[in-house]
Amino acid sequence: MKLASLKAGRDGRLVVVSNDLTRCTDASRIAPTLQAALDDWECCEPALRELAQSLEAGAAPVERFHERDCASPLPRAYQWADGSAYVNHVELVRKARGAEMPESFWTDPLMYQGGSDSFLGPRDDILMAQDEGWGIDLEGEVAVVTGDVPMGASPEEARELIRLVMLVNDVSLRGLIPGELAKGFGFFQSKPSSAFSPCAVTPDALGEAWDGGKLHLPLLVRVNGKEFGRADAGVDMTFDFGRLIAHAAKTRPLCAGSIIGSGTVSNKLDGGPGKPIEGGGAGYSCIAEIRMIETIQHGAPKTPFLKFGDRIEIEMLDAKGRSIFGRIDQKVAKYERRSA
Repeated sequence: MKLASLKAGRDGRLVVVSNDLTRCTDASRIAPTLQAALDDWECCEPALRELAQSLEAGAAPVERFHERDCASPLPRAYQWADGSAYVNHVELVRKARGAEMPESFWTDPLMYQGGSDSFLGPRDDILMAQDEGWGIDLEGEVAVVTGDVPMGASPEEARELIRLVMLVNDVSLRGLIPGELAKGFGFFQSKPSSAFSPCAVTPDALGEAWDGGKLHLPLLVRVNGKEFGRADAGVDMTFDFGRLIAHAAKTRPLCAGSIIGSGTVSNKLDGGPGKPIEGGGAGYSCIAEIRMIETIQHGAPKTPFLKFGDRIEIEMLDAKGRSIFGRIDQKVAKYERRSA
C-alpha cells in the first residue's frame, strides 16, 4: 500500500496511491491526515488497505496523481531522529580530518534529533538565505515511520512496529557543521528542513527487497541530470532499523508517526572506500563523501558543494524498473523573504 499527502493546510490531505503512481483516491473518510491514520493504525490500516484494493480494481473514485502536488507524507512530525547506520560513511568523515574512529561506533549507533516542524515537499526548492558558502549538500537516505514504540523496546519488537518506509533528502550545510560540533552540543543551524519522497509505502509492498529491518535496493541519486550514486541500501548497513528504533527508544517512548532515518547510504568497494560510478563503483549519496575520498587520496577535495540552480533527484526502483516511492526532485534556490 502506498500513501501520500497532497498539499492542503499544514498537514496535507491523505490519499491512497496506485501501485504505478498514476492514480490516487481520497482517504479522508478514513483519516483526514497520515498522522491521524497512524494514531489509530489498528483501525485505519485495514480500511486504507481495502481502499487501496478498490483503487487497483477500478472500484474507487479516482483522481490523477501528480507528485508535484505532494507534501512530504508527514508534512510535520512529532519526532525526526536520524541515525548513521552506514559506519563506512562515519569512518571516512573522521579519516579525512585525521581523527581515529572509536571502536564503539561499530556497536552503538550514532543519532541526532532533527527539526520536524517544517519538512519540504519532494518537489519543493531547497531555499538558502545566504550564499553558497555554507556548503550545501544532499544526503540520500531511507527512513521508516513507526507506530507507538514503548520505552526499552528490543530491536525485534521495534521491527514489528515499522508502519511505513520512505526516502529522504536530509539537507546538510557542511560549512556550519564543524563550528556547531565544536560546541559539543550537536546539530541545529547546519541541518535545515529535510524532504521526503512523495509516497510512504507499507513494508509488505516492498516484497523480498524488505527483510524486516533493511531495504535491499539501490538508492539512485542524480545531480544536474548526471548519475551520482546507486549505493545499495541493504549493503554495509551496520545497524538495521530495528536497532536504530531501539536506540532511540532506550530512555523514552516514541509516539506513532515518529520518523527514524538511516543516515547517508554508503557502500564500500573491495573493503575500501567507494568509487564514482564512472570508476566502477556505486557512487555516493552525498557530496561530502566524495570530497572526503578526494582529500584522503589527493590531499584536497575538488568536487564542489551545491550551487544555486543545481538540481538533485533521489529515487528507488523495483526489480522491474518502476519507481516505488516517487521521486524527490529539488533545485537549490535563493530564499527571498516576503514583506508583510
